[in-house]
Amino acid sequence: MTATDTDPGSDVDLIPILDLGDLLDERPGAIEGLGRQLRSALREVGFFFVVGHRVPWDLVDRVYAAAAELHALPDEHLASIAMDGDHGGYLPYAGGTSYASEIAGDVRTPNLNAAFFVHRGGYRLGNRWPDLDGFRTLVDAYMDAATALARRLLPVLAASLDLPADRIEPHFDDPSVTLRLSHYPPVDYGEHDWGLAPHTDSTIFTLLPANDVPGLEIRPAGHGWIVPPALPESFLINSGDMLKRWTNHHFRSTAHRARNTSGGDRYAIPFFFGARDDAVIETLPTCVGPDDPPRHEPITYGDYQRWFLNRNYAGLTGRTASEETP
Repeated sequence: MTATDTDPGSDVDLIPILDLGDLLDERPGAIEGLGRQLRSALREVGFFFVVGHRVPWDLVDRVYAAAAELHALPDEHLASIAMDGDHGGYLPYAGGTSYASEIAGDVRTPNLNAAFFVHRGGYRLGNRWPDLDGFRTLVDAYMDAATALARRLLPVLAASLDLPADRIEPHFDDPSVTLRLSHYPPVDYGEHDWGLAPHTDSTIFTLLPANDVPGLEIRPAGHGWIVPPALPESFLINSGDMLKRWTNHHFRSTAHRARNTSGGDRYAIPFFFGARDDAVIETLPTCVGPDDPPRHEPITYGDYQRWFLNRNYAGLTGRTASEETP
């Protein structure tokens, strides 16, 4: 795997587009119809676009601008709001390595980006905030909007698994969520260098709003690395490891990576949506059978996330984690 193996011949139209208009208007049959679309998307691709989501796009634009403003702060200010194992905050450039991912390659080098993390729910004690006027209020408003959007997908997720909504939704009454404001500066990448190495996400869903500066590549099963098409004012959503585990691998957790070859700065604002910290992730009943036994032991959502964080960021958290996935 090299930094030049993107497949220009791959079909970039394979990512489904789900329009949430009927769902948000509460029209009859909307949940069931979207559930069928979601099931196909997560079984075959692991990524899908959503449009008609009604998240104000000026809010998204302002968060992108705030990310640029934050990463331009002096180093000593950023060092004063550093992330650790218990608090959200600033992760310095090249401060993390993708050890938790089995697909990051044989040679693991630090990811060439800096990031600022904001957490809600889960086991973390709080967040560290920069001294920027209006920053926290803006971030809180965006996280409210992203959480609301993700929650509207929960009955659709239940329908995609032929389950009643109340089988899924109680796991998310106090969801564990994280917003990551990432900065990818222009870099001359070496053979084993990445802005963010090939990996899968640890959560249930990741929401990534459309970005004017490309850099994301995904690798659906049966395809090479592809650049998702630009779809203005959309969210590109992917399922993560915990949804794959919950569904007994019926739904995918698809590999993706990032690199900035634009010649300028690139910012990304992925939002990671997960279950309550103590929610037990145990194979769902519609995903097992006589010839399809559970592939994993039950685990709480928080225990998996702690392993993932400590595996990738042990230098910051001061806590080590087993090389073996729990």
